Amino acid sequence: MKRVYNFSAGPSMLPEWVLNRASEEMLDYKGSGMSVMEMSHRSKAFASIIENAETSLRKLMNIPESYSVLFLQGGASTQFAMVPMNFMCKYKSADYINTGSWSKKAMTEAKLFGNVNVIASSEDKKFSYIPENYTISKDIDYVHITGNNTIEGTRFTTLPDTGDVPLVADYSSSILSEEIDVTKFGLIYAGAQKNMGPAGLTVVIIRNDLLGKHFENTPSMLRYDVQAKGKSLYNTPPCYSIYIAGLVFEWLLQLGGVKAMEKINMEKAEILYSALEESKLFTSPVNKKDRSLMNIPFMAPTDELNKKFISEAEVMGLTTLGGHASVGGLRASIYNAMPIDGVKKLAEFIRKFEKENI
Repeated sequence: MKRVYNFSAGPSMLPEWVLNRASEEMLDYKGSGMSVMEMSHRSKAFASIIENAETSLRKLMNIPESYSVLFLQGGASTQFAMVPMNFMCKYKSADYINTGSWSKKAMTEAKLFGNVNVIASSEDKKFSYIPENYTISKDIDYVHITGNNTIEGTRFTTLPDTGDVPLVADYSSSILSEEIDVTKFGLIYAGAQKNMGPAGLTVVIIRNDLLGKHFENTPSMLRYDVQAKGKSLYNTPPCYSIYIAGLVFEWLLQLGGVKAMEKINMEKAEILYSALEESKLFTSPVNKKDRSLMNIPFMAPTDELNKKFISEAEVMGLTTLGGHASVGGLRASIYNAMPIDGVKKLAEFIRKFEKENI
């Protein structure tokens, strides 16, 4: 069996240690005689799985007891609506910083429930930077950012100072990739399928004093307080995805936690950005100081060369390097599970391709 280096933006690579462990436990999880996929979410075995997953995530991110950790379904896209349904209730107004495609989708959903103030945007330069000059509005319920922009390849390196206003952040494509101070946020949400596990799971980290502030007609399934009270078991959760996420958390702890992972990610990003900076064929559209550690867009001068690069890279075992359909070009997503060797191999191929095509 030959495994490839999968640079997909998501679903993404999983650590081989996790896949091997899941394979060993597939038919019989710890003597239960069944797979995790088959067991009741009310069973003692699954209670241990979800409790251990939460404990591990709390340790990895230093999440205080004053925050609830929720394992939900619906992806980050459902959170685009859940956030305003649960937060936009006092002033019916919120500030959004528009830094890309997912920010725009979040804003579209929020407008269904109240006023959206776009206090800063980088759309004027095709979302190639993170805006710095903005003023937080008065009488708002929260401020929303997209911490890492998967499509455009930018990330917040400095958080907005929102004072007493809750800061809400979508960290779907960068959670666990670098250290963040959870106490700076009112709520963090992230789809699992990039850095935590397979699709089907969404993690929400919410400050407890923000629970129970939803619109009166908010459905039970979409209320954070209901999910927190039920410890993510209000209905059948995405059990197998939670199990895999728990294994990913265990793998990260064995590596030395998020601090150690951040060091590795900085090294991987430096290898790839250096290859692009040296190149006379490829260009990177992102403002240098705002570059993502996880998603690295780049491009050749023509679509023909981009397609040729993708085709030849695949033969080398470097797959899923096409840019998002909305922007084209190329993109390498180098999430936590992407080994340094995979990034080195891509950098070498970039240099080889350039020599043969310039």
